[in-house]
Amino acid sequence: MCGLCGEVRLDGEAADIEAVAKMTAVMEPRGPDSVGMWQSGRVALGHRRLKIIDLSDKAAQPMVDAGLGITGVFNGCLYNYQELRKELHGEGYHFFSTSDTEVLLKAYHRWGRDCVLRFKGMFTFVIVERDTGVVVLGRDRLGIKPLYITRDSHRLRFASSLPALLAGGDVNTDLDLVALQYYMSFHSIVPPPRTILAGVEKLPPATVRTIRPDGRCEDHTYWRPDFSRRIPMSLQEWTEAVQEGLREAVNRRMVADVTVGVLLSGGLDSSF
Repeated sequence: MCGLCGEVRLDGEAADIEAVAKMTAVMEPRGPDSVGMWQSGRVALGHRRLKIIDLSDKAAQPMVDAGLGITGVFNGCLYNYQELRKELHGEGYHFFSTSDTEVLLKAYHRWGRDCVLRFKGMFTFVIVERDTGVVVLGRDRLGIKPLYITRDSHRLRFASSLPALLAGGDVNTDLDLVALQYYMSFHSIVPPPRTILAGVEKLPPATVRTIRPDGRCEDHTYWRPDFSRRIPMSLQEWTEAVQEGLREAVNRRMVADVTVGVLLSGGLDSSF
């Protein structure tokens, strides 16, 4: 499951590593296996790790790729990381771990923000470019992995959970009344970027946010669902298509180094 957090200063001051440490500590249940911290000037990152892919310390986060000049934290799983690794290796990249985190870093170096178009999985990530000072936040297409953000004129903070973000302090916890209306009307759902708190937003799904050293932010939406009608299919064709989709979904998830069991509560609906 893992958890990430961090701070980006917008006023040129050094990042508050103590605040990031407090946020990281709150996420221990998300990542009980190890903890990592990293700071370079105006940016600090924290990570709690749940070891699933590459159980060695080489895959620890925050992950620093000194050769490429990038550092990153990652929560989630890239189901196709092995295929991407082979492609990147063919283009001359060399790897020091077998983790999907390292594949993500090198994919970003190769393809920039468009790397997300090649990812099949659920994820949030934060990448820091050493030479430019650019910080990049990304989230998966359906927004399965959360990323909460708070910002003022001095700094921007982010975390995988709302309690972790609040642990850093200085967050406006007034209720967002529009979000409350959504919450009360749509089965406890608050659509992003809003949250129930006025001082906190969620990075929208399928979004890459670029933060420049001068504080300018740019959001890029890299995918939108297609609601167009499919070509008419027979019952047999629909059955085969659904079965093939289920097989593909299972195969994509068979990438962990740790055996994982799945429990269903019972009934047909639990298998979807």
